[in-house]
Amino acid sequence: MIWLTWRQMRAQTLWTAGVVAAIAAYLLVLAGDIRESYRINITDCTASCEDAAHTLADQFGSGLLLIGVLLLAAPALIGAFWAAPLITRELETGTHRLVWNQSVTRTRWLAVKLALVGGVSVVFTGALSLLLTWAAGPFDKVVDSRFEPLTFASRDLAPFGYALLAFTLGLVVGVLARKTLVAMAVTLLVFVVFQLVMANVLRPQFAEPVTETITWADANTVGQIDSFGIGPQGAGIQEYKIPGAWVTSGYIAVDKGDGTKVTEADIEACETRGGSPDDCMIALDATFDVTYQPADRYWTFQWIEFGIAAGLAAVLAGVAFWRIPRGLN
Repeated sequence: MIWLTWRQMRAQTLWTAGVVAAIAAYLLVLAGDIRESYRINITDCTASCEDAAHTLADQFGSGLLLIGVLLLAAPALIGAFWAAPLITRELETGTHRLVWNQSVTRTRWLAVKLALVGGVSVVFTGALSLLLTWAAGPFDKVVDSRFEPLTFASRDLAPFGYALLAFTLGLVVGVLARKTLVAMAVTLLVFVVFQLVMANVLRPQFAEPVTETITWADANTVGQIDSFGIGPQGAGIQEYKIPGAWVTSGYIAVDKGDGTKVTEADIEACETRGGSPDDCMIALDATFDVTYQPADRYWTFQWIEFGIAAGLAAVLAGVAFWRIPRGLN
């Protein structure tokens, strides 16, 4: 069975291995460039080092984004083009009858395919994930965006879980649909929907977020105000960053010490006395509430996401093993 499975999948495996090798070579070159830029702009920097993060983001953000997108797409493509046809191709051509009439049981036949082909898909995806995590290490340290949806899902453990889930999903959809094109389309659709739900619905609920009241005087000590404005509705922060954390607050309203809103009139009155906007906000005892997931929860979230994906993969594998001996003739 192992030899037969290899013969059936060798073309896809070799082609995919070539793509993985090409991406790996690009990542090795990219890793060297990132580390050289990190040395120049940060390690050996002696003046004007404040823009180091923007420099690295401008130089390497696009390349890492592209690899991240490919790594997110890889499990879906493997699930659709490897796993979904794995059973349907046998059923459509009738070759399953030859195998099942031999000494090989249906359960063993499925187990070999699941272990061999599924294992290769996890190895390919996991290897790229670990290589990308290593290559982007200095970039992630400086830019500090590990909780960004694309970055989080393409680093460390999460891709392993996605690879397991995508493969077993494609396999089960193939068993149930019994038509290759239908199975491929459904696998792609369901897996993409799962990734969107995971990033936007499930992941923010992994742990209760922390809500902290921050004074304006401490705002740029605790984190960094990237965008601030004031209008008829009062003062507000459009974007606030805390090092390593995942800030889930959107627009953040800013209040005075007595709990009322900071208005344009307050700022204008202060500026007429010669104060800067920051001085005015401090004089008003301005505060704001920010909700975030702390930086030290990153690995907890990675393990939770991996566990959810791996758990669903185990359930789907159980469905396949239950279904294969029943009703597929």
